[in-house]
Amino acid sequence: MSALGLPIFDKAIQDANIWVNEIMEELDWDDKHRAYILLRSALHVLRDRLQPDECAHLAAQLPTLIRGIYYEGYRPSKTFASMRHKDQFVFAVEQAFGNTPNDNPSEAVSAALNVIADHVSVGEMNDIKATLPEDIRTLWSD
Repeated sequence: MSALGLPIFDKAIQDANIWVNEIMEELDWDDKHRAYILLRSALHVLRDRLQPDECAHLAAQLPTLIRGIYYEGYRPSKTFASMRHKDQFVFAVEQAFGNTPNDNPSEAVSAALNVIADHVSVGEMNDIKATLPEDIRTLWSD
């Protein structure tokens, strides 16, 4: 018997925990909630920077619970964010932390984006990066 009664729910929670744990490992953090906030904010800022079609292509590769987080508050009719610089992207992600910013915001955002990239096909990540300005693409490690 599954812990929540449905194996699909257990898998969704397990997948989400894997992503959050990987961010914690990348940053040597011990605060799971903070890692979740970083993942959520990075997903939202990335989503809002993509055109709706590309946004949907990325969503199709996300695990169930992560996809729900990704789409939380999404308004596809809203014009996509026109940020062109890495610092703007990092600043937008950091807004989720309010009065408790990260020590190295750029490193934190890169860690979250790298975890996302590790779980999405190379082709899809290449498509996403191709839609972004070169300065923002530098947030991903090679």
